[in-house]
Amino acid sequence: MESLVRGGTRWRRFAVVMVPSVAATAAIGVALAQGALAASFSVSGQQFKVHADTLHGNHFVQYGTVDAPAGQGHVAVVVSAFTDATITGLCQSVVIPAPFVGDVTMVLKAGGGKDPVTAHNLYIDLDQLDADATFTNINIGVAAGSNSQVEDSVRTDPRMGGEFAQEAESADLTNVNQTAWATSAGTFKLAGLSLRLHKGSGPGVECY
Repeated sequence: MESLVRGGTRWRRFAVVMVPSVAATAAIGVALAQGALAASFSVSGQQFKVHADTLHGNHFVQYGTVDAPAGQGHVAVVVSAFTDATITGLCQSVVIPAPFVGDVTMVLKAGGGKDPVTAHNLYIDLDQLDADATFTNINIGVAAGSNSQVEDSVRTDPRMGGEFAQEAESADLTNVNQTAWATSAGTFKLAGLSLRLHKGSGPGVECY
């Protein structure tokens, strides 16, 4: 994944792969759960699945762009960005082909208890989304570089070069299923973090 500068900040990409060790991935997850790190998830050259029971986001903007995941060339994505977001029932899953073992699915869950997941300056680069959605004070067809609802750290993303976009004061989504190429946030606090590896893939193993 190409390194991006968003709002003047260079975002680090944490590649989710088997080789470095599950222990290192778990350590990153613990730090995120404690709100200690800026967060960025990308999977080398492949998509991953994200589910949320509910997502409430303030200062929403959405626009199209192009990502360059490793080994995939360029892929068209839609970026959904929120200044602040609250998420319940979050699940992220990625299938990792493992030699001599077959598919292994890493599943990360959080926000399933009394405390939700919270994120600031959240970006999701996706190419598929299914949900029930309600937008407040939506503005469709605005220039991507001139969104009035979002703060500068979101609005000045260099990839928002004046193309078509939409914005809203807030967005409420329920039963969210999406496939994504990258997720990043200024802060991403994962309440009730659970990270597990499962043999196999598909329904019943992945998030959906």
